Amino acid sequence: MSEAHETHENGVYDLIVLGAGPVGQNVADRARAAGLSVAVVERELVGGECSYWACVPSKALLRPVIAASEARRVDGARQAVTGPLDAEAVFARRDRYVTEWDDSGQALWVKGIGADLYRGHGRIDGPRTVTVTRDDGGRQTLTARHAVALATGSKPVLPDVPGIEEARPWTNRHGTDSSAVPARLAVVGGGGVGVEMATLWQGLGSHVTLLARRALLPRMEPFAGELVAQGLTEAGADVRTGVRVTAVRRPDPAGPVTLTLDDGGELEADEALFATGRRPATDDLGLDTVGLTPGAWLDVDTTGLVQGVDGDWLYALGDINHRALLTHQGKYQARTAGDAIAARAAGRPLDDGPWGDHATTADQHAVPQVFFTDPEAAAVGLSAEQAEAAGHRVRTVDLDMNAAQGANLFADGYPGHARLVIDSDRDVLLGATFVGPGVGDLLHSATIAVVGEVPIKRLRHAVASFPTVSEIWVFLVAAARGAGH
Repeated sequence: MSEAHETHENGVYDLIVLGAGPVGQNVADRARAAGLSVAVVERELVGGECSYWACVPSKALLRPVIAASEARRVDGARQAVTGPLDAEAVFARRDRYVTEWDDSGQALWVKGIGADLYRGHGRIDGPRTVTVTRDDGGRQTLTARHAVALATGSKPVLPDVPGIEEARPWTNRHGTDSSAVPARLAVVGGGGVGVEMATLWQGLGSHVTLLARRALLPRMEPFAGELVAQGLTEAGADVRTGVRVTAVRRPDPAGPVTLTLDDGGELEADEALFATGRRPATDDLGLDTVGLTPGAWLDVDTTGLVQGVDGDWLYALGDINHRALLTHQGKYQARTAGDAIAARAAGRPLDDGPWGDHATTADQHAVPQVFFTDPEAAAVGLSAEQAEAAGHRVRTVDLDMNAAQGANLFADGYPGHARLVIDSDRDVLLGATFVGPGVGDLLHSATIAVVGEVPIKRLRHAVASFPTVSEIWVFLVAAARGAGH
């Protein structure tokens, strides 16, 4: 141990991690558990985008909105919901969950696992070398014996339209760290961030206009976006699809913003939030020093190892490899990569075949995702369209969620729909989509069925508790088998 301590003082580690969000923390934790020495470099807050501007604050803000809506769906409870949400209390709740944007607790966690934390901007400076530049301009060079793991996440993309910079639009960060409710909010983008932000701010009292070039949630089954659009409309939002913003102007920095639309119309709002995509945060990481293109998504193998770099030492995990821009999927990749780094360091063979310990097979076959809208939208695996495009012979099973009595007891007039996508040749589940209040908690059972390739015949023996929303599984499996429930 004393020798390891001396090498730390000289800036030499087994693994250097750039980015201390959940992904970076997970790969560091896994490597430390295997006995490797680890340095973690972070230029902003330890905990990253997820902890302070994305998953955690957005869900802390959305939960009161959804809770109030769910109460209004239950006779007897709806009579108790007599006024609007207390926005100040909602913001205070958010502030508690982001610890007032104080990362000292997470910094202590990094140190608590035995990793060394370096605050500053980390940049690759040739093979296995990282230079850290602190805010005060000081620099330190670190060297990795075995690996460097990049976990720097992604950044929002604004469309290239006239006036966009001068208009100072909101992005996801403004959407989750703001503490004032605009009277009118334009949300541009119909993906997950767009629909969640529209749900949130409409619930807090804004009049939201949601503008989307395509249907909402275009990567999910079509009914998911349709039901979410219906829920937003019923909540009072103005949902417009098939529309594109061609220009933005805000002549008075303190005044309203005007969006010009491709149909020739205009929309005026007090703020405009753009949720129009993400780009990798790889533009200033020194990728050019190892033959890669700055600002590019990084191509990786199933262990997270970056392709096109000699020596098998550079890993890219989470958003920057573009496999699935979801925190839980990035953490899964990080756990896998941490184990692979430890195995390579010890000279052990890799278990990197399908569903092996060192393979991120779920990135291709079983990615779960939940959007905390009203109603919620949750899916795992392939949609019917994706499955057919991949060459599978498929059949689908569709049911309204209120086929289960538990759903009706959960919410009067429960709004929702479910679909299973089944491989006709193997009779196993390829994908599942649920839309309805609280369906996010149904998703893990579907994920297990997809990952485990559980035969539909066997699923009939997975007995759902009565009366719960999960009873929908009984009806779905029965329909899949052409039998009564």
